[in-house]
Amino acid sequence: MERLGPLDASFLFLEDGITHMHIASCAVFAGPPPDYEEVVAAMSAKLGQVPRYRQVVRFVPFELARPVWADDPHFNLEYHVRHTALPAPGGPAELRHLMGRIMSQELDRRRPLWEAWIIEGLEGDRWGLISKIHHCMADGVSGTDLLAVMLDREPGAHPAPADAWIPQPAPSNLHLAADALVDLAVSPYEQFQAVRRVLQAPGRAVTQLRELADGVGSYARRFAPTEPSSIVGNIGPNRRWTWASAELDDLKAIRRSFGGTVNDAILAVIAGGFRELLLGRGEPVDKIVVRSLVPVSVRREEEHGTYNNRVSALFADLPVAVDDPLERLASIRKQMDDLKGSHQTLAGEGLTALGELTPFVGVALGERAAMALLRRVPQHSINTVTTNVPGPQFPLYLAGREMLEYLPFVPIAHGVRIGVAITSYNGRVAFGVTGDFDTTADIDVLAIGIEDGIAELLKLSK
Repeated sequence: MERLGPLDASFLFLEDGITHMHIASCAVFAGPPPDYEEVVAAMSAKLGQVPRYRQVVRFVPFELARPVWADDPHFNLEYHVRHTALPAPGGPAELRHLMGRIMSQELDRRRPLWEAWIIEGLEGDRWGLISKIHHCMADGVSGTDLLAVMLDREPGAHPAPADAWIPQPAPSNLHLAADALVDLAVSPYEQFQAVRRVLQAPGRAVTQLRELADGVGSYARRFAPTEPSSIVGNIGPNRRWTWASAELDDLKAIRRSFGGTVNDAILAVIAGGFRELLLGRGEPVDKIVVRSLVPVSVRREEEHGTYNNRVSALFADLPVAVDDPLERLASIRKQMDDLKGSHQTLAGEGLTALGELTPFVGVALGERAAMALLRRVPQHSINTVTTNVPGPQFPLYLAGREMLEYLPFVPIAHGVRIGVAITSYNGRVAFGVTGDFDTTADIDVLAIGIEDGIAELLKLSK
C-alpha cells in the first residue's frame, strides 16, 4: 500500500459528477491499425513498469487519512483497453466528437483509474489511441513520462512477455483505519522534527518565510474578480474538444526574433485566440483580462519516473484587450518575467504542504464544501487554465506503428468553461482545447485564432 499525496487526493475530492478530474490525450498513428490483441499484448508487456495501472484507490474509513493505492485483485487489462471506430469519413469533426463524448464520462473508481481506446476509421490510413487517466495518478509531466514508458522507441521493438503478476492481498477496512491512526500518532513527531530543522538554520528559514509571504501576497492580488465575460460561469457534465497545431521550429523562430521564451509566445497566441473568440461573440474586449491558472512543474530530476502530482501554479493575465500581436507578446513577456520573481510557485508548494499537516477529514470536508459552493456561485478569479508540458522530441511507436501526433486534453472545473493544454512531440506542438458542451459551441474560433496568431508572428519575424 502507498498513501496518496495531498494534491493527488484533492483531485479525487474535487470530482463531483460535473467537474471530471481526468487528464487525457489522443495519439494519432500511421496505419494500418493493429489487431486489438496486438495492442493488448504490447501494453501487457509494459504493465510491470507502471504499478498504478493495476492498483485501485481505497478510501480510509471515516476519512481518518488520505486514501491509499492497493493492488486490484480482479485486474483485467481487457476491461481498460477498449475498441471502437469513427463513422465515415473519419475526419477531424468525427474525432473531436468522439473525444468529447469519452471525456464526458468519469472513470469507475472501483477499478484502476485509466482507460485506453483504440480508434479505427481515421481518414488517411491512420488510427488513434485515446488515453485517459485520473489526475490523482499523474500530472502532465509524469503523464508524458508514462507515455514514453508504454510506447517503444523503435518500430521493431518486441518487449518480452510480462511475468505472471500476483496482487498483494487487499487491505481490510480495519487495516486501513489502524494504519491511519498510526500516521496520526506519528504526525506530531514529524512536525516537531520539521520545527527543529528550522531552528537549526534560522537565517535560511527567515528567507524562505519572507519569499513564501511574498508569494502568498502575489496570489492574493491575483484573486481579485475579473470583468464578467461569457467564458466564465456554470458548466455541465459534457465536454467539447478540438485542437490546433504548429511547428516547434516556428515558435523558436518567433522567440529568436522577439526575445522571451517559447512559452511566452504560446501564451501570447492563446491570448489572441481568446480575443478572437470574445470578439466573435460580440463582447467588448477593451477592459477584459482573461486570467489563467498556469501549472508549473516542481518535479526534481530524480523524481522522473514516479507517478504522482508535483506541481505548483502561477496566475497570468492574458492581455486580450491588446490588438497588436507584438504588443501582446511584449505584455506577456514582461508579466512572466515579473511572475518568476514573485515566488508564486513557492507559495503554491507551501499551500500544498499544509495538506500534510492538516487532519485529512477536515481537508476532505473543506474541498467538498468548496465544490458545492462553486456549483451555486461560480468563481470569477480564474477564467481559464493553460498547461504546457514538453514531450519527447523523437518518434515513438506502438505495435510497430509510428505515432504521428500527440493531442492533449485538460479538465475544466466550475467557473472555467475553456481550458488549453499544450504538448510538444517530435518537432510539433499541439494545443488541445477543452470546452463545456453547452456554452462553447464555437471553440474552433479559439483554435483557429491560435494558428492564425502563430502565422502572424512568424510573418512579422521575417
